[in-house]
Amino acid sequence: MSATERREREKQERRESILDSAEQCFFSKGYERTAMDEIARGAQLSRALLYVYFKDKAAIMRGLMLRAGQQLLARFQAAQAEGGSGLEQLQRIGWSYYHFSIEAPDYFDLLTDASTFAHLVDSDEQLQELANCYDQSMACMIQSLADGVADGSLHPERVADPVLTACYLRGALHGVILQTRQPDPCEQPQLPAEQLIGYTLQMLHHSMRA
Repeated sequence: MSATERREREKQERRESILDSAEQCFFSKGYERTAMDEIARGAQLSRALLYVYFKDKAAIMRGLMLRAGQQLLARFQAAQAEGGSGLEQLQRIGWSYYHFSIEAPDYFDLLTDASTFAHLVDSDEQLQELANCYDQSMACMIQSLADGVADGSLHPERVADPVLTACYLRGALHGVILQTRQPDPCEQPQLPAEQLIGYTLQMLHHSMRA
């Protein structure tokens, strides 16, 4: 490994260490109640060195927003890469979204509340980076819908516009996931979360089948 490569690796490791520390602080105390000194201590860096990597606390939050989006994207891509019919791909993508909400709840909440932190994005470049991550996640669904129409597992008339269909599917599933996370105490009996998610995916996919 060259000296340049080693320096780049060390820079990336420090950046990730800062984000790891910020995660612990933001998710346990909240963004507003977290100080840069706390993040620096958690990353075992001086405050001065912290500012070399992130100019302010908002920049760190943007880094976490992007990290959350990238993790969700990786799950979508892995679900799609397993192959099968377009319908089967969509089923796996749907389940991967639910499992993301269970296994990475803080990231799920961060993406759900992204509009709350919109004011932290202070450049077109940062906005584009976050938007690209979202677009790639949606592209996985759009491609699977197109695959489904091509392989006959989805009805072409029911997926007339893959982009709108992908937005509808994600929005509908997201709403049900939120329902499982904050169930109505007056609703008895309470349905098991996985049963409700499974039924939702079944109904959504039934509406598009050929």
